[in-house]
Amino acid sequence: MSAPHAKSAGHGKAASPFKQPKAVWAVAFACVISFMGIGLVDPILPALAQSLHASPSQVSLLFSSYLIVTAVAMLIVGWFSSRFGAKRTLVTGLAIIVVFAALAGTSGSIDGIVGFRAGWGLGNALFIATSLAVIVASASGGFGGAIILYETALGLGIAVGPLLGGELGAISWRGPFFGVAVLMAIALVATLAFVPNLPKPERRTSPLAPLKALRHRGLLTMGIMALLYNWGFFTMLGYAPYPMELDAHRLGLVFTGWGLLVAAFSVFFAPRLQARYGTAPVLYANLACLSVVMAVIATGVATPTVVIVAVIASGAFIGINNTLTTQAVMLVSPVERPVASSAYGFLRFIGGGLAPYVAGKLADATDLSVPFYLGAATFLLAIPVLACGHRLLRQAETRDEGESVTPTFTPVGPAPSTGTPPVVVAVGAHEGAAVIVDAAARLARESGSPLEVVHVQQTAVVEEQTADAEDLEQARATVTAHLDRLAAHGVVARGQILGSVGDHAAAGRALARHAAEVGARAVAVGRSPRGPLAQFADGSLTAALTHAATCTVVLVDPGSEPRPLTAATLSELRGAAS
Repeated sequence: MSAPHAKSAGHGKAASPFKQPKAVWAVAFACVISFMGIGLVDPILPALAQSLHASPSQVSLLFSSYLIVTAVAMLIVGWFSSRFGAKRTLVTGLAIIVVFAALAGTSGSIDGIVGFRAGWGLGNALFIATSLAVIVASASGGFGGAIILYETALGLGIAVGPLLGGELGAISWRGPFFGVAVLMAIALVATLAFVPNLPKPERRTSPLAPLKALRHRGLLTMGIMALLYNWGFFTMLGYAPYPMELDAHRLGLVFTGWGLLVAAFSVFFAPRLQARYGTAPVLYANLACLSVVMAVIATGVATPTVVIVAVIASGAFIGINNTLTTQAVMLVSPVERPVASSAYGFLRFIGGGLAPYVAGKLADATDLSVPFYLGAATFLLAIPVLACGHRLLRQAETRDEGESVTPTFTPVGPAPSTGTPPVVVAVGAHEGAAVIVDAAARLARESGSPLEVVHVQQTAVVEEQTADAEDLEQARATVTAHLDRLAAHGVVARGQILGSVGDHAAAGRALARHAAEVGARAVAVGRSPRGPLAQFADGSLTAALTHAATCTVVLVDPGSEPRPLTAATLSELRGAAS
């Protein structure tokens, strides 16, 4: 019997995440424009106030109407998408954005623009609810490539939005609105032309599910923390342009610098900090830093340079918080991730929507520093709120039992009749999976054991959006391909699909329990495409599996000897990665 040798990307050059079909590029382009939506109007706020003879508090309603409608819409977008399908939801959202962005550009009053921004918020909620799922479903090159592309679109939109708003706003305050309308119209045509009809989910989501989910203490606690954080965030976003005393072009440059830091720290630095220090400690420190930054803006509100430097620097902390707040919500959530993300999005955007309105009233009644002091206080208040959920968050990252979401194992193929304890190998949906399975097959052959391939279904979480890498049938086809390849080389094997887990650590604990139940001789894992720092950190699948397993856990790496994993070796691997 010879072990198989997979011809996969694991031995060669991995496929680029940017080599994608036209459908993916159409949606990714629309994502960039959509993520511009909030920062786009920042550079034109003072010009709007001057041209339309409006006070800053009136202009702030551009944020409030947009975000409050987005918040309420988050409660129903899951139901809408499950009923009408992802493409129809996507197209509806894009069409609404095109119409209301154009109407905002033609409006001659601040009240009209505020109303049209509300319609824009509805379209944006429908779009962002399905954009990640459509990219994942349509992308080539694997699940990881799709997520990289989506995060790239997110970063570009955040960074480029203020720059485009400043350039168009320097011509006319109407420019950013018309610009979005034209660009989204192009994206709408491309989506209609290139994105295929995608199957509807087998089960419809109830419109009441997100509100019912808030009955759970962990989700409600983290949601309130996110509300307080977004209160401070959107106070700064809505009011910081006024004391800077800059024109639209220079305001665009300032907020572009801010957006670049948001994107960089959200995508690159937040996961590393989380892996090294844990979710809660990083959030405590980050919220405290944001409170200090807001207090600096408040005390230096009469000095434009102080405000400019503080706003740009805040981008780093906001990027970290945007990523880790979402991760905290998903860790403690006892419900399905799409429902949890809708409930979280509702609370998050409610905080962002109310903050500019209240800030405007306070500024009118007192002075411009008071809204920033209140923002600093809300950042600070978010810390004890987070502390109320600290135990739940810590348990979600480390506990061994009592999972809030029950994992399921779906068998694929007949069970071997040898009666010999198997070697279990855990793999996900990525290009190197075949190489890992084949390395585990060699380990099983050497020990005279059958092989059990456990395919772990993956869920992406980016901002408040979630998407599954594959459905059950796609996962079954992937496992069947592994089994067919193994059988061709005489390897005795069966498959399992592990689904319905709350996070990576929950998957690791579920796998450890399963290994104990089948009396596994060993559990093998390979190198993760997420990188070594994330793979070997506390809260990862590999770390949770290593701590919970009653049998040997080994790291299989093509070309190297299998390496047993222990708490000590995990620490060594983390240290080497950093």
